[in-house]
Amino acid sequence: MKAIVYTNYGPPDVLQQKEVEKPIPKENEILVKVKATTVTVADIRSRSFTVPPAFWLPARITLGFRQPKKEILGMELAGEIESVGKDVTRFKVGDQVFAASLSGFGAYAEYKCLSEDGPVSIKPSNITFGEAAAIPIGARTALYFIRKANIQNEQKVLVYGASGSVGSYAVQIAKYFGANVTGVCSTANLELVKSLGADKVIDYTAEDFSSKGESYDVIFEAVNKSSFSACMKVLKKGGTYINVTEPLPDDQMLWTHLTSSKKLLLSRNAPETSEALDFLKELVENEKLKVVVDRYYEFDEIVEAHRYVEKGHKIGNVVVNVGDNLKS
Repeated sequence: MKAIVYTNYGPPDVLQQKEVEKPIPKENEILVKVKATTVTVADIRSRSFTVPPAFWLPARITLGFRQPKKEILGMELAGEIESVGKDVTRFKVGDQVFAASLSGFGAYAEYKCLSEDGPVSIKPSNITFGEAAAIPIGARTALYFIRKANIQNEQKVLVYGASGSVGSYAVQIAKYFGANVTGVCSTANLELVKSLGADKVIDYTAEDFSSKGESYDVIFEAVNKSSFSACMKVLKKGGTYINVTEPLPDDQMLWTHLTSSKKLLLSRNAPETSEALDFLKELVENEKLKVVVDRYYEFDEIVEAHRYVEKGHKIGNVVVNVGDNLKS
């Protein structure tokens, strides 16, 4: 089968298309013929090994010290089940599924084996494979942290980076749970964020969100480009600050814990189960959640896709077609 592999860390050009052995599902696994995958910030960091300093050692252990342990990247996918192991009961041949492959990567390939007990679910019936592939990481991350923050009806939530993958989902999921949502983004993306349901939008190129006299119950930092001190200034007493990108310095965390009742929820992976995907599937099918796709690329254009995402200006998600049709 065809796969995109890398044997050294570095720029997008380290990615090469090669023929590799097609996997065979174990007794509890399904074999998925991949129709679409994505290029995420996590893929960029793994390929180039540009990770936050606090993650350096764990990342080296996980990814490999001198060269990648796992040569095929790709952390989310959608496709069709071609075969199943003898102990599989949740799925059958022909099922259309979407899944996160964060634990083992490997979605940059024509086929991928997945445990039936992992983060895999039946694809929403009203969207394409490409759109479904863009849900498992960003939307699952947003849902996990919004649930952890225990957002209540009419609470005020600010999402910084509201036009990105996680941010665009955070706006919609917070609205679903009844929040009053303010989205922060650039001028070009104001209308998009409004269309996702944001009650207010702030153009960060023209306004400072922390000087508008507003305060918030939850601040959701999706891109790590806001000032922590500015966020603390407008976060209500007992409020929750969420940062899904990287941990804060220890001194900031300790000082916040010692001097205030404000809660900090920081970067970590959502649990590797199917429950969140099942929930997100229902939201999509009930038209409560939309997938924002910035660009589509073909499989042999994945280097260009990485170059684009690495610039840091993508809107929503970047999808890579692995099947026969670009937007299948």
